[in-house]
Amino acid sequence: MLLRTFAVALLAMCPFHASQTAPQLAQPAPQVGQPAPDFTLNDSAGSPVKLSAYKGKVVLLDFWATWCTGCKVEIPWYVDFQNKYRNDGLAAIGVSMDDDGWKSVKPFLEEHKVNYPVVIANQDLAIRYGGLPSLPMTLLIGRDGKIAESHAGMVDKDAFERKIKTLLLQSPAK
Repeated sequence: MLLRTFAVALLAMCPFHASQTAPQLAQPAPQVGQPAPDFTLNDSAGSPVKLSAYKGKVVLLDFWATWCTGCKVEIPWYVDFQNKYRNDGLAAIGVSMDDDGWKSVKPFLEEHKVNYPVVIANQDLAIRYGGLPSLPMTLLIGRDGKIAESHAGMVDKDAFERKIKTLLLQSPAK
């Protein structure tokens, strides 16, 4: 009987305890057609990268991690896209979700010759992008600053490149 009373009391306290310790919940992920949530984070050289400063460009925004197998497949594609389409208005930005930050990311960037800015996500950014429940998560943001494509998991390289080309043909935002 004492054990049962203790169990009931413990269960009764759970909602109170959960409300005191639960981490901040993610906001709903921004949808296609909505403005991409802005951020300013420092790259590996300490320079600020502000998403809204890229308005007028097509932005490939890649949420990734060094331990993510699919991410490691995609990153060379994004390096290639950056090389091919930079002069047409493409700007790739990588957002690392690695818990240990630059300790893992800097060696990875050097080894893989990443040719675009990479920042380390913070909790606030992850929350504003829906919590990022899976990686990779890649968005294409149109010249108007609105999300044109959102893809969880590995992208289809050829289809994604076609989408980039289509977005690059659109007039820059005024």
